[in-house]
Amino acid sequence: MYYITGGWCLMKITDWAIVFVLLVSPILWINYLHTGDLREAHRLQHRYSSALRTAVQDAAYALNLNELQQFEAGYSSAKFMRSDKEEALSAFMQTLSINLGIEDDRLAQEALMTYIPAIAIIEYDGYSIYALDESENEQTGWPEISHRWRPKKPYVYSDQFGNSVAFTLDDTVTAYESMTGKWHRGRQSELQGMTAIPLLQDTKAFEQVRRAAIVRGIQDDLAGYINRHNEYALRLGVDYLFTLPILSQEDWSNTISDVGVIVFLQGIPVGDFYYNNYAFGGGRLVQSRKLLGGMDEATGIKYYFPEACLSRYRVEQIFTNAREAALAGYREADCR
Repeated sequence: MYYITGGWCLMKITDWAIVFVLLVSPILWINYLHTGDLREAHRLQHRYSSALRTAVQDAAYALNLNELQQFEAGYSSAKFMRSDKEEALSAFMQTLSINLGIEDDRLAQEALMTYIPAIAIIEYDGYSIYALDESENEQTGWPEISHRWRPKKPYVYSDQFGNSVAFTLDDTVTAYESMTGKWHRGRQSELQGMTAIPLLQDTKAFEQVRRAAIVRGIQDDLAGYINRHNEYALRLGVDYLFTLPILSQEDWSNTISDVGVIVFLQGIPVGDFYYNNYAFGGGRLVQSRKLLGGMDEATGIKYYFPEACLSRYRVEQIFTNAREAALAGYREADCR
């Protein structure tokens, strides 16, 4: 009787173990698959972030490509320079396309632009935004949706007395004094005793209002264009809610400290999530020459190298520094 009972207990334990395995195995398998998806999503997020950051830095560097000496930085201000928006946009798309492997696929590039709700160029005395817009085709007369530059907007402020001030990225202003009906241009410290505009009398208050006005103007316009992007994107087949990310005070401070580019990339599916990020590049912060990543077709080894070595390898990616290239599996090439 003892052995029968023990055998009965052993049989019951074995049966329960089998049942447990049958119940748990699908759960473990699903978790394994989900872990694999998370790893792939993380890899894609890292790839997109690296590509976006590098492309924005190249775009910011392109803002410096001025053809006339009088447009160069330092002509009238340490922060003044002529911004070539088209050159910056071209550099951005070229670098982003190369790093995502779609440099020869025009349709893929156009599809990618659907996930870019806005590009903002921060200029010395105003800002320009590149976003989707609907207009009438000149040839067919049919409405079409395409990205285009919106008119440049100045950094402006008006007070309760009817005075208005147009700011720049430094303390140079163009001010209208309502009491006298006169226009003034110069540095805040120079105009302090020449006008009765209250804002120009207090340097600390002036700097606070200047920064707040610049950030508020850019922020409000970006939010409006990104919100409008939802309507156009839905008609283009993208079901994602585009919103202006919350930028930290430090990010905004860096954004308006110098001429530069800010780009938003959102809504790209990565596993169970959507990629949502932005990147900023300052026009005077990107002075180092870019590194190219390519493969030696004879050996299959990946190298990174300056543009002088371009003819030796097939270009695959663009990097901003050697560390970034090394992390992606590229070794330094001997270009002597």
